Amino acid sequence: MATIHFILQGKGGVGKSMIAVMLYQALRHFKKEILAYDTDPVNATLSSFKEFNVASLDIMRDGNIDARKFDVLLEALVNAPEESHVIVDNGASSFIALGAYLAENDFLPLLEEQGHKVFFHSIVTGGQALGDTIQGLARLALGFPTSPIVVWLNPFFGEIAIDGKGFEEFKIYKEYSSQFHALIALPMGNKALIGKDLEELFAKRQSFEAGINGSSTSIAVKARLRRYWNQILSCVGQADLLYGG
Repeated sequence: MATIHFILQGKGGVGKSMIAVMLYQALRHFKKEILAYDTDPVNATLSSFKEFNVASLDIMRDGNIDARKFDVLLEALVNAPEESHVIVDNGASSFIALGAYLAENDFLPLLEEQGHKVFFHSIVTGGQALGDTIQGLARLALGFPTSPIVVWLNPFFGEIAIDGKGFEEFKIYKEYSSQFHALIALPMGNKALIGKDLEELFAKRQSFEAGINGSSTSIAVKARLRRYWNQILSCVGQADLLYGG
């Protein structure tokens, strides 16, 4: 049985690929065998990390998304190695296309018949994108009512709150909480310090391990990155995602 993680959110620029990058590193830290596929036709962020083993899947033809190219992905996922973890990072521009393909081709039942465990991961962010990311999450929950969803809460752009109420008091949580396998709240931090550290780390396409151990990284930055990374590892460890060997 493989564990398959689809990273899906219809709103772009909210940290979706950052979640894929963090999940990849966390699974690697916990000694899991990892396969990864980047299907983002616009910003293939995950596959740009040279430290990672990621296959880039070109789903475009003549400037449009060719849904038939998802057949290659289905074949790979059905045949995923026993006890491996597979990450599929999908772009906002192909969110609807991949969702439709999954539904129309009974993609998830095919994977489950092979004994694979499937998770959807989606991100909710604060600030101006709060409403859009909630809509993207709702579309996922409605489209795949039997599939467990891991919700990542990203407060970088602003507080995730409506009228002073946190996510667990939102209407979407009350309606779909039975589908939410876990809530992972990304750590809060000083934007001028750890926020800037993370921006520079991802801009360099470096892993946390490379940033923390890099000879050019200052002692203060190393300390902040190590603290943040340990918090992420704790969150992933508590989210009950570490199936397999």
